[in-house]
Amino acid sequence: MTSETTQPDLASLSFEEALKQLETIVRELEQGNVPLERSIEMYERGATLRSHCNSLLKAAEAKVEKIQLGQDGQAAGTSDLDPEN
Repeated sequence: MTSETTQPDLASLSFEEALKQLETIVRELEQGNVPLERSIEMYERGATLRSHCNSLLKAAEAKVEKIQLGQDGQAAGTSDLDPEN
């Protein structure tokens, strides 16, 4: 049925894209008219998307924690926020 080659690579998905896919899966599963095998595939994909979203949120949280306010009230310490790190 659904192979990994037809699904977008998770690493290339933004948080918003992954969340949108996850919401679609949840909505379809809640409707209850999906065959069992397809439901299992969708659930597995949903679990993977949830994990991806969680990782992206943790990375964003770590970046926010690195931001410190200087004495002038401006954000300081943002040089450590390079997305490549």
